[in-house]
Amino acid sequence: MHPRDPLPRVLYIDLSSKKYWVEERKELFEEYIGGTGVAINLLREEVPRGADPLGPENAIVLTVGPFNALYPMASKTVAMFKSPLTGNLGESHAGGRSAIAIRLAGYGAIVIKGASNIPVWVSVHGSKVYFRDARALWGVRSTHTVGRVLREVEGGHGFRTIMRIGRAGEKLVRYACVVVDTFRHFGRLGLGAVFGSKKLKALVVVGKGSVPVADKAGYRRVYDDLYKRIIGTPATKKYHELGTAENVLPLNELGALPTMNLKASRFERAEEISGERLAERYLGRRVSCAHCPVACIHLAVLREPYEHEPYFYKTTFVSYDYEPIYACGAMLGMSSAEGLLKVLDAVETYGLDAMSTGVALAWMTEAYERGLVTEKETIVKPAWGDYASYLKAIECIVEQPNEFYAALAKGVEHASKVYGGAEFALAYGGNEMPGYHTGPAAHLGYALGARHSHLDSAGYSYDQRTVGKKVSVEEVVAYLLEEERWRQVLTSLVLCLFARGVYTPQAVVEAFKPLGWELSENDLREIGKRIHLLKLKYKLDEGFSFDQLRFPKRIFETPSPHGALDPAFMEQAVKLYRSRVEEDLKSLEAAQRE
Repeated sequence: MHPRDPLPRVLYIDLSSKKYWVEERKELFEEYIGGTGVAINLLREEVPRGADPLGPENAIVLTVGPFNALYPMASKTVAMFKSPLTGNLGESHAGGRSAIAIRLAGYGAIVIKGASNIPVWVSVHGSKVYFRDARALWGVRSTHTVGRVLREVEGGHGFRTIMRIGRAGEKLVRYACVVVDTFRHFGRLGLGAVFGSKKLKALVVVGKGSVPVADKAGYRRVYDDLYKRIIGTPATKKYHELGTAENVLPLNELGALPTMNLKASRFERAEEISGERLAERYLGRRVSCAHCPVACIHLAVLREPYEHEPYFYKTTFVSYDYEPIYACGAMLGMSSAEGLLKVLDAVETYGLDAMSTGVALAWMTEAYERGLVTEKETIVKPAWGDYASYLKAIECIVEQPNEFYAALAKGVEHASKVYGGAEFALAYGGNEMPGYHTGPAAHLGYALGARHSHLDSAGYSYDQRTVGKKVSVEEVVAYLLEEERWRQVLTSLVLCLFARGVYTPQAVVEAFKPLGWELSENDLREIGKRIHLLKLKYKLDEGFSFDQLRFPKRIFETPSPHGALDPAFMEQAVKLYRSRVEEDLKSLEAAQRE
């Protein structure tokens, strides 16, 4: 590590006392790289066991890694916290300008502690931290408006990131998100609610510094090689032209697109909400995260006429990706592209996680169909494809006008315990289901992944490669463990996972050398394994239990590309996975005692 590298510097911000300080944590970054590896250690240091996720003892840990601000597609920031949705590990990654701004401000991590007595936004300008009165912004309905105000009020040249919450975070919706630089998010597991509980409306970071490298000529060679490989891959072309929305039609054709609360795995109107249709009719801009040549962020232009004003239109840019399309489109039976975009805009405006919101609305619709809840609870008459009713329901989730919406704002797992319908409540460990009904590996990944995310181990990718083949429990578990542990390395660097095919173990080793780091492939894999085990240990310490893991009954009722999922196969896989990680945890604890 270069002696002038700002990476080991950790900025601590105490909202209760309105104080801040910096500590050098060189050994921590050398042992755990950065990003996810450093974040889990800082979280374990800062948050006492059993802390209330919405109490002042919870902490927000934001970390970057050694590749941020240096290599292409090293564009993400890791956020780690105790999740108010699951009660244990909260982890989310966001792009935009966040990672570059934090590192150029001179930090490898920012830890936000305590809780303010009044609404504030915190502004970090290099070595200076300011606590601004945000009472005028508290209660503002739109995250877009908050962003515009902060851009005008905050000065700062160089890289600037603005992270803010909407009304959902203020109202402590357990799956509220944090909007980053407009159209990017810390989406999953409720970081927005943690911001809200701390009366933290926004965090602004401005970076003007630079990052040294030990071998400039070597760095240039490695950078050029990575850049050429990134722009030359078919995946890059796909993500640039259509974005992840390109996945809608292939997954639908495969019979893996969850539809109408997974009552089906194909959607007959999928073409209307496909990446191709959205690009043909609505695409307005492509946007890229900082230091990324791909520009996979696709923005649709939604034109809505003003009432009583002919030929005058309100024009709104709406970001869309595969997962929001799945959750707020196919899962809700949404056959109107315009209706889908209006729902996505409402989710963005209030600051909600699109996946959890869509799954919650889908569960509500089926519960209403079955008579478990009535219009007295739902206020609207939810119906598949009726975007007007869903727009009103989204507002109700945020404002919580009755006990039903207060329950739904805590997630579908909680709501189903109160109102029934657990067998079709699509949640894993408390986190709502991602958009892939591809086969056993996907659902095992949701259940067993450290953050119950499709991005933990990409089981959906394994399923698609093995359609028509017989797979064993041992093969699936081995894949899930190996993939998730390698991804701990990638998210410690911190890379966009779309670049995982380029940043192979050997490529990562070579990319480290010009920076003055000497690590072997085996070193990296051991670090990834240790990070994974620390995350699992944190979850177990906070009450997670393999014994309490349940698969939604619905996933066994609706055929996948692998046919009907076998409950016995899934149970055997959980037992094998558990035995292997418990054995590894014993070895880790023994090593820590020595």
